[in-house]
Amino acid sequence: MNEFIQAFQTAGHGVAYAVLVLCCAGAVGLGFGNIGYKGIKLGIGGALFSGIAFAHFGVTINGNILEFVREFGLILFVYSIGVQVGPGFFASLRHHGLVLNGLAAAIVVFGTATAVIVHLLSGLELPAVLGILSGATTNTPSLAAAQQVLSEFGGGEQSGEILGMAYAVAYPFGIMGILITMLLIRFAFRVHVAGEAEAFDTRRRAGILPMETMNIAVLNPNMDGLKLKNIPGFNALDVTISRVLHDGRQLVADPNHRLKTGDVVLAIGPAERLKDLRLILGQESDIDLKAMPSDLKWERMVVTNAKALGKSISEMRFRSRFGVTISRVNRSGVELTPSAALHLQFGDILTVIGEEDRIREVVAVIGNKAKKLQHAQIAPIFIGIALGVLVGSIPLHIPGMPAAVKLGLAGGPLIVAIIFSRLGHVGPLVWFMPPPVNAALREIGIVLFLTCVGLKSGGAFVDTLVNGPGLTWMFYGVFITLVPLLFVAVAARIVLKQNYLVLCGVLAGSMTDPPALAFANSLSSSEAQALSYAAVYPLTMFLRVIAPQIVVFLFY
Repeated sequence: MNEFIQAFQTAGHGVAYAVLVLCCAGAVGLGFGNIGYKGIKLGIGGALFSGIAFAHFGVTINGNILEFVREFGLILFVYSIGVQVGPGFFASLRHHGLVLNGLAAAIVVFGTATAVIVHLLSGLELPAVLGILSGATTNTPSLAAAQQVLSEFGGGEQSGEILGMAYAVAYPFGIMGILITMLLIRFAFRVHVAGEAEAFDTRRRAGILPMETMNIAVLNPNMDGLKLKNIPGFNALDVTISRVLHDGRQLVADPNHRLKTGDVVLAIGPAERLKDLRLILGQESDIDLKAMPSDLKWERMVVTNAKALGKSISEMRFRSRFGVTISRVNRSGVELTPSAALHLQFGDILTVIGEEDRIREVVAVIGNKAKKLQHAQIAPIFIGIALGVLVGSIPLHIPGMPAAVKLGLAGGPLIVAIIFSRLGHVGPLVWFMPPPVNAALREIGIVLFLTCVGLKSGGAFVDTLVNGPGLTWMFYGVFITLVPLLFVAVAARIVLKQNYLVLCGVLAGSMTDPPALAFANSLSSSEAQALSYAAVYPLTMFLRVIAPQIVVFLFY
């Protein structure tokens, strides 16, 4: 049996064996993570401890394979998160970004100051403190920056080894500390997660006025003979007129149609704006144009034709080419006013009104192939990841810093995914990922990452704890993890009245910790966690990378 295992380990340079170990450790970890007590589960975090257990008993894989799978898993996770939050990221940043980034920055500064205090009061050597700080905040780029700057300041190989071991010892509780903080805040403030999700969605929708319809009779004599497009203040009202009842016949609304006293128009828009239009035209009519027999039909169709992407409604010339009007545009569940300047994106759902034959002609230019929404666009995924890796590898030189700052393999793909998913498409390339595909990539990526982290640190984990300074390092790591998180989280909840799910995203983002975000996402299907995580991630990554460099510059 041993000969078979040895042969299996060496076959194909250990690739088959590595896949076997990763799959087994991942499956065991997920099973362990699903074991709960009173609703509390490790969830995806079980993969980390499964990897540690496997490594402790001597089951590990080739180091090069381990490093590749770990980083690739991380890339898959953060890229999927970026695609998910991209469409709503910039709006979220405008509304709440300053406060959220302030909270995240406070956690970084408070944590770094705590580590410095530990160094000054305990006399613990600086390489160990920096390793503990990087592990306690689950930030690998911080570890790499500390190793690089120590090397430039004359630190030997031993300093690098101490850094790595301290990082490995502090890392597991770094992850657990964030989860514990989330749970403590939840139970201390008796948070109702579903209520918090609903509150977030309500607040997010507050700036989006719901679309309604109104039949308005034209009774104002000043409107007689006036073209629709010349109605005073019509463009500012942000409403659409889709049909006109003129001389007993329903017509598709045309900007050049001349109103006549007694006409009835069907207007679509926010309720308050419709009331303003009613005051201009006349009064609300008892006639319901939608219920009247007519040659006009309406149909919803989805934008899937690449040639239509990025074009505005005016550029598509729906009225002049097809004699139809677009009465509504639904984008990601939000009703938008179909203004002339609105640019179409993949997946937009248009409500088209016109004669049946003409509606059929519109399908040819819109696409209306709903099945395309169920298929992932594979080429953009590869292109996006490649660009993300390039962006993450660009060194950013900051005056006074001995080492360049990089976004790394976590920050680069995240930012590129946010930008491209917000754009929607670039030429024929569509940055759209069906939710089930996104969820699958995200889960696979984080399980691979956590399993590899456990396999890498698990071999010496127990020995360092039992026979070395591991317990001392772990104690300081717990202190550096929990104190800043709890202090800022409690203050944010009590003083700033922050939404719990938003706060969870900030806590995970302040540690640039994908596993913590995965745990926060498991609490609710709301986008609050991912949006706040993405909002604070760039600044936090920057601060996490320069913090150890400043500490070395001041104290080494």
